[in-house]
Amino acid sequence: MALYEMRTYTLKVGKLPEAVSHYQTLGWPALEKGGFGAKLVGYFIADTGTINRLVHLWKFDDDADRRAHWARLFQDDDFMNFAGNFRPLVMTQEVELLNAAPWGPHP
Repeated sequence: MALYEMRTYTLKVGKLPEAVSHYQTLGWPALEKGGFGAKLVGYFIADTGTINRLVHLWKFDDDADRRAHWARLFQDDDFMNFAGNFRPLVMTQEVELLNAAPWGPHP
């Protein structure tokens, strides 16, 4: 059964444009180059409610697949360079693990 992981980063007020720039120039290129984007369902930017948030959703085969993905990613120098630039912009990070409901479509 697939396991979904939703990561939500709440950014410091006014830092969203800088965060987007870091993702465009460093983060996404590192993910693509290393083949890490294959598990990504999508990235989203909150426009209402709690704003200044970046949300990304990942789909893994199971928890072992999830843990192996993050372990490999955190060993990637290009991604860690991005992370070093991105982290100072973040106020909070939430990670939620989600199981697909037994009805309806799933990505």
